[in-house]
Amino acid sequence: MSKKSKRIIIGLLVTLFVLGATGASFLYYHLFYPQFGPSQTTYIYIDRDDNADSIFDKIKANGNPNSLTGLKWMAQYRKLGNNIRTGKYAIRPDDNAYNLYNRLTRGFKEPVNLTIGSVRTIDNLSRNISKQLMIDSLEIATLIHDSAFQTSLGYNEATIGSLFIPDTYQVYWDVSAADLMKRMQQEHTKFWNKERREKAEAIGMTPQEVATLASIVEEETNNNEEKPVVAGLYINRLKRGIPLQADPTVKFAMQDFGLRRITNEHLKYVSPYNTYLNAGLPPGPIRIPSKRGLESVLNHASHNYLYMCAKEDFSGTHNFATTLSEHNRNARKYWNALNQRKIFK
Repeated sequence: MSKKSKRIIIGLLVTLFVLGATGASFLYYHLFYPQFGPSQTTYIYIDRDDNADSIFDKIKANGNPNSLTGLKWMAQYRKLGNNIRTGKYAIRPDDNAYNLYNRLTRGFKEPVNLTIGSVRTIDNLSRNISKQLMIDSLEIATLIHDSAFQTSLGYNEATIGSLFIPDTYQVYWDVSAADLMKRMQQEHTKFWNKERREKAEAIGMTPQEVATLASIVEEETNNNEEKPVVAGLYINRLKRGIPLQADPTVKFAMQDFGLRRITNEHLKYVSPYNTYLNAGLPPGPIRIPSKRGLESVLNHASHNYLYMCAKEDFSGTHNFATTLSEHNRNARKYWNALNQRKIFK
């Protein structure tokens, strides 16, 4: 082989090597070199309506990318449009396209904190959940109100609220309504352990009845120190067969939570929830009680109080009484204070 031919071959080999090295460097840069630079881990939320383009838009808006070239290569090669997985996904500082793409397409999603609040109605709860998760409020409300679903869990329309234990839980953002309800049932079982069930039995109540009484207690007072006292008062009345005569149950019956003054006309409102007209507990909770409210019933204060009335100083606390005459004196003070402030409804 001539020297000239050798030089040509060597030149070609060098050229191929340079081109290969350049190509490898190009591929490495776009696929494996850090391309994303958020100041701290940020997140994107992929929902049912997303496509490849909208996902890239979210990554661009949140991930501070140097380049999306490598990500788009992988999306085209691996057909991202046919493999979209909903959920919350992390974009970490110094992430590369290869790692991010694999997380998105393999469903390596991040959990979110879901706060179940102590709210008054299932519809309020559904709206609250839908603001935190991908689930539509109508979707979750429809399932919770479904009579067959309620029966399968051992509840009905009146008692289903007692299933929920307000707290903050870690779930996936795209959790289905059915799976969320399974999780709530698990949390309910976890809360109602052997010790708490025994306490409920000791006062002659089921967990659902404890939740019902706790809901009334929490509507009566926001003062945590008072809650066990109020719970003890209502338990005294239940044991003696005295109607609870709890004003919040009238508000719930009328679905008028803005009432500040309950009149004799209000007390005549016909409803199974009106504890002035019906003895015992109402059919179910009038709100979803908090853990503090449930514990206030299970660990209620022992005393002889049978009556309570809001204090005339509007402090949110109550005057308690053991006799009707003493209660009437407290009631007159409160009604006089309402009149002075011109609060008539």
